[in-house]
Amino acid sequence: MAPVKPIPLKSEADTLALGARLAAVLRPGDTVRLSGGLGAGKTTLARGLIQSRLGAVEVPSPTYTLVQAYDWGEEELWHCDLYRLERPDDAYELGLIDAMGEAVVLLEWADRLGPLCPADALSVELDFEGDGRAALLSGWEGRDV
Repeated sequence: MAPVKPIPLKSEADTLALGARLAAVLRPGDTVRLSGGLGAGKTTLARGLIQSRLGAVEVPSPTYTLVQAYDWGEEELWHCDLYRLERPDDAYELGLIDAMGEAVVLLEWADRLGPLCPADALSVELDFEGDGRAALLSGWEGRDV
């Protein structure tokens, strides 16, 4: 069951480990909203999630490419950074709308999708807390995270 209180992330290693825990319960067709300010750890969490399955592959921030796709076992994983998305409809040109519902999709800056973001998206909200970070999960009920 998803925690009701924030999960403390005291170090980068804690953030990577949370990503690995989330990877273990993701299913094809899941969309995950990664939210938080600049430097809150969205890409670090995505890196932990992706590397937990693929090993020590490079996981760059897709800030300029917007989308980085990975073969993730029998499914595909899309890591998207929508910070530079100009309009929600631009997601159609990226193929993102088609990928959601089939691939596992990680969305940084998902608010840029507006109403195109799936209502059933899982959410990880990262925030600064003291010298570290904290993660608040929602939509993960019924999944042992």
